[in-house]
Amino acid sequence: MSTALRIAHGAFGRVALLDMDWSLVRHAHPHCHVLLKVEGADTQFVVGDTVCPLTNDTAVLVNGWQPHSYVHHLERPRTVILALYIEPEWLVAFRPGWAASGAPGFFSEPSGAISPRIRTLAMNLAADMMAHPEARTAHEAMLSDLMISVIERFTPWRSFPRSIRELNARSADWRIRKVAASMRTHAGPGAALEVFAREAGLSRAHFFRLFEASIGVPPKVFLNVVRMEKAVDAVLNQTSNLCDIGSRLGFAEPAHFTRFFRNHTGVSPREFRNVSRLAS
Repeated sequence: MSTALRIAHGAFGRVALLDMDWSLVRHAHPHCHVLLKVEGADTQFVVGDTVCPLTNDTAVLVNGWQPHSYVHHLERPRTVILALYIEPEWLVAFRPGWAASGAPGFFSEPSGAISPRIRTLAMNLAADMMAHPEARTAHEAMLSDLMISVIERFTPWRSFPRSIRELNARSADWRIRKVAASMRTHAGPGAALEVFAREAGLSRAHFFRLFEASIGVPPKVFLNVVRMEKAVDAVLNQTSNLCDIGSRLGFAEPAHFTRFFRNHTGVSPREFRNVSRLAS
């Protein structure tokens, strides 16, 4: 089983230090997502349809809403991974154009060779998270330096729109934007894709095609992303019993919620909560 060594969260999003030997289902995030190897075996992720190596010298780079997965082969040793889930709103403080970090095409390629500076910053952040899990201010400063270096190296950010309004205007069909907002609100029990298709005034087949063309992921994956983000927020920020959280999100049995959470993060919701509290 994979293990969460440290989890930090704040306005920046989340940073997880994970000791991985567990596959993750094909999923997505609304974040700018960067994966860096800390130690252990070289490994790989599948981003879209591309197999991307994760090594001491290469990072995996995932755009917002871009489907990706991790397949761990049983004979492969474990890998310690620094996983960054960065909020676009936090990055805007550095550059207005970095609002595009939550949109397709922010990273032009799903992997790339890291610089010695990126490697050093990643290792320093991982080491400090282990040694001083409560030092949130210091970790955020280190994360700032790391993300600036990553974005400067891997994105053509100077060509991105400066306005979030301009970015949104270019994106989804208006019917899909409306339904996506509804899905964010109604991701719990009873959420049915057929209902959302009718809300958009589209046939099921047309809804599926237009949704994926507009958002970048199928509606089922989008609904799972929304449900997962609600789960992470509740696990991190609420005191509710985990069984109650799972029930509110539409899981009939606690074991179903645990399996869903583990398949998306690599660890159980209980471990996720317990480890994140080390940084509180």
